[in-house]
Amino acid sequence: MEKYTDEKIQSQLKDLKDWQFIDNAIEKKFKFLDFTQALGFIVQVGLMAEKRNHHPELFNVYNKLSIRLNTHDADGVTEKDFDLAKAIDKIS
Repeated sequence: MEKYTDEKIQSQLKDLKDWQFIDNAIEKKFKFLDFTQALGFIVQVGLMAEKRNHHPELFNVYNKLSIRLNTHDADGVTEKDFDLAKAIDKIS
């Protein structure tokens, strides 16, 4: 899997809502009404990630969730990350 350049990442981010390129990964923060909604969203993301065999870093505290995507095998951001980010945006 080809690691994207910083320029390609910035270009691809234009097609996503509120994702940022930070420390060699793309990240997005979410805020839900409560923990139950956050957890339900995490489960949906987990199922999508498992189907794609591409697993995000998830950080949850009560109603707040941060998702961080990068492709560890490529040591950076790849098409896999943007594919999963787009899928996540569709359910958010």
